[in-house]
Amino acid sequence: MWRRLARRRFQLPRFEPYVPRATDPKTFWLDTERDDLVEEVVRRIVARHGGDPEAVEAVLSDAVYHEIQRLEAQHDEESRARLGDWRELVRALPTLSFDRRVQTLEDRTRRMAYDVAGNFDPRVYRFAAKVVPTVLASVMHPGSLLPTEGSLDPELRSLVVAQGDIERLRRISEVATVVYVPTHASNLDSLALAWALYREGLPPVVYGAGKNLFTNPIISFFMHNLGAYRIDRRIRAQLYKDVLKTYSAVLLERGYHSLFFPGGTRSRSGEVEKKLKLGLAGTAVEAFARNAVRGRTRPMVFVPTTINYTLVLEAETLISDYLHQQGRSRYIIDDDEFSRIDRWVAFFHRLREHEGACILRFAEPIDPFGNPVDAEGRSIGPGGRVLDPTRYLRFEGSLTLDHEREHAYTEALGADFVRAFHENTVVMPSQAVAHVLYRWLVRATPGVEPFARLRRKGELAVPRSEVTAALGRLRDRLLELEAKGALRVSPWLASASPDRVIDRVLAEWAGYHLTTIAAQRDGAIVAEDPRLLLYYGNRLRPWALELAEPGEERVARELLAEVWEA
Repeated sequence: MWRRLARRRFQLPRFEPYVPRATDPKTFWLDTERDDLVEEVVRRIVARHGGDPEAVEAVLSDAVYHEIQRLEAQHDEESRARLGDWRELVRALPTLSFDRRVQTLEDRTRRMAYDVAGNFDPRVYRFAAKVVPTVLASVMHPGSLLPTEGSLDPELRSLVVAQGDIERLRRISEVATVVYVPTHASNLDSLALAWALYREGLPPVVYGAGKNLFTNPIISFFMHNLGAYRIDRRIRAQLYKDVLKTYSAVLLERGYHSLFFPGGTRSRSGEVEKKLKLGLAGTAVEAFARNAVRGRTRPMVFVPTTINYTLVLEAETLISDYLHQQGRSRYIIDDDEFSRIDRWVAFFHRLREHEGACILRFAEPIDPFGNPVDAEGRSIGPGGRVLDPTRYLRFEGSLTLDHEREHAYTEALGADFVRAFHENTVVMPSQAVAHVLYRWLVRATPGVEPFARLRRKGELAVPRSEVTAALGRLRDRLLELEAKGALRVSPWLASASPDRVIDRVLAEWAGYHLTTIAAQRDGAIVAEDPRLLLYYGNRLRPWALELAEPGEERVARELLAEVWEA
């Protein structure tokens, strides 16, 4: 379907050559520096191992073992093209001289680095800024194939809302290297964030994206030309992981604004991430330290960001994956709703009627050591005084590099991200309704094993009046938590009547998801699919005790204690 759409509706223009200017954002220079970036990655990795014969042999042996194992299991075009080369290397490796092994390490590193390295074409960037609203309009308005240019902008502004101190981010972006670290719920996250950055006048970013996402011809075209570097999660060789981290570090050292998903992959459960994978974030701390030792004073600023949807495109696949404990075997999902144009049509058709269907909230920016940062990119210590962040990198008065120390700082930074994620989670209407209904299911099935509870499809019917009243009480407690800074509430949920919220949420679910999540029958709300109630309700799980009804702390504790084991 995508290929037919590309042939029939999507004609890529011919671009005139573009020469970056000094006033352009740093990302505009990525293509001109690509070869140099790759060679710097190669130089560093070879320097790290090249002087030690045992280290060179170990890293090559590890790469040979894991790549042969991976390619033999794939049985695809890549396997046919590359497996023979790796098998030839495993036969030749014992007979190679040390110099030839170093040369082999350099060659394999360069191949991996070029496979990872991203591109950025300013012409495609400007084209995308015009065509993305048109493509979305064609999906959201199927009856109007070619809306006039710019006609959708007001609708997209209400559909995708950015919250936070945007003006401060603009000023910080001029003087510091900014690293956005968002929550991750959908493959639409990168598109939503990129669109919000462009619309708010913030510079574009480079980011890592799963290589499986490059299989779609249209999506691949944009990702390939808009700063995405490719991450092949199937590759387990340590050399490849070193290439990824080194490439990221070099980009950051040179001032490229970046995006990392610290959750690593999309949240399967729907809950806000708590366990983070901080490898790439650690490269930013390392990059700041390396620059400081070299006398480069450009600040490094992290911006935790929450991406909040009233509907999640891939919800059904993600919650099924979570419940069936397939996170390891299906770490890469390549056949979910994101790849199907019919689900895009249904998804956007439901969203178009809902203001604030996606809310991106930018949290307070912080430096690599968790200190708040002002609009000039300066780190602010206790009492509001400006402090020099390089103080954390000094040993006996001198600036030093220390991997273990930087690792400890990164772990502490991860805790700051989690705290910011929770404080800046925007509770959406669908999540509030799902929490009320799933909590009712827990109340009605005390002590029941979690998977047995999920099999109670269509068995729970709650009088509509009681759901309305419970939702009203829940909203009151959510607003109390918002006043304390514990979370945020979507403006529409905060202002609409509970009855209106329920009606709209039920209509959205019915208009998009293939299964009925909940339905109104005979004056009651019936929980038809507890799995998806769990998924949407999980967004509120961290606050279950604070949101518990009086006398129902047991229900909240049972909800928090649910363990999902196959």
